[in-house]
This record gives sequence, structure tokens and C-alpha cells, in this order.
Amino acid sequence: MKIRLIIFDLDGTLVNSSVDIMNALNYAIAPFGFEQLTVEKTMSLVGEGVTRLVEKVLGRQTSEIGSTVLERFLDYYSAHLSDFSLPYPGVREALEKLGNYRKAVISNKREDLSIRLLDDLGLAGYFDVVWGGDSAPEKKPSPVPVLALLKKLSCRPDETIMVGDSTYDIEAGRAAGVRTVAVSYGFRDAHLLQDADFILDRLEELPAKLDLINGG
Repeated sequence: MKIRLIIFDLDGTLVNSSVDIMNALNYAIAPFGFEQLTVEKTMSLVGEGVTRLVEKVLGRQTSEIGSTVLERFLDYYSAHLSDFSLPYPGVREALEKLGNYRKAVISNKREDLSIRLLDDLGLAGYFDVVWGGDSAPEKKPSPVPVLALLKKLSCRPDETIMVGDSTYDIEAGRAAGVRTVAVSYGFRDAHLLQDADFILDRLEELPAKLDLINGG
């Protein structure tokens, strides 16, 4: 069956948003005496949505100050969503070449923030659907958002491929029965992504890979 639909992750796959997320986290935790986070540390924590992100940073103090830190994070991040965020090299070019495919985003970032970020960077128009972590009853690595999106777009798993930079994307895709593509340039080390069907070093490699899969 030929691929008709490509589902992309957002942060670490289409967009390098690490500095803006780091800045929002550091603002959120500043009054509470936590050590300021680096970009590298921030990237290691991102992937399961903002609530889980805050829990990872605060640890046992989550129950005491979690709601305040979460509110501070969202306030700051919403106001500085794309100060430093940029598409990864080759992303726009790849999306242009994939014009014959249906394309969607499933992020664990909240839907409104996902849409705004793509819009700010001039990428929103490439996608038929943009979903966030609050768009379906469960987040990645659950297959629930993938299966719900397939139903919405009337696509079969064997007509779909999922592209992401983390194990959450690969696990969600595999559990939903779709082929998976990992990108090595994102927030996770490539050695963690070996369960993907394919690993790409640049998104610009994806159109040629899909041509091979589709026999063209």
C-alpha cells in the first residue's frame, strides 16, 4: 500500500524550540531556588507535554509549587513562543517537495501553542491537521492520537508514516501499526531510535525515501 499521509512530531523534528522552552522553564523556576537549566538538559526533559516537563524539573516539590510553576511557564512561553525557535535546516524544502502527500502534526505540546508556533514560523499552511497533547484522550507514546487522526483523515495505518525525534514518536507509531522514521538531529540521541524503520540525518532525505517506499 502506498504512503498517503505523513504525521510529523513538532519540537525536535520540524522546529528547534529548545532555547524558548529553556527560557520559559528558567523563568518559571527562578523564584524557587532551582539551578537554571541548560539547553542540553532542557532537550533531555522535553517530549511528554508541559505538565510532565514541570514534574521532571521539580521532582518531589511538584505537589507544593507545581501549579504555580506551570502557570508561570505557560504565561512566559505563550508570550515568547518563537523568540528563538526556527525550523531545522531543510524542513521547509522537504515540506515543499511533499506537496502530493497529506501531512499532519501530532505534538505533545498543547494544540493552541503548536498551531501558533507553526504559524509564527510560516509552516502552518503545509499541514491538513495540527494536533497537540490535549487534542486526544491520551498523549504519545500512546497510539490513541495516531489512531484518532487516521480515523479523522480516513487513512489506513499501512498508508501512513510517522516522523519524529524521540522514542515517544516511534512507540506511538509502531503501536498504531504505521511505519516510523526517526530523525537524528533532534532532541534525542540517535542510538535511542533504533526501533524506527528508518533513520534520517536531514528531513530533506524524506521525499526520496518515500519515493522508494512507493515504488517511484
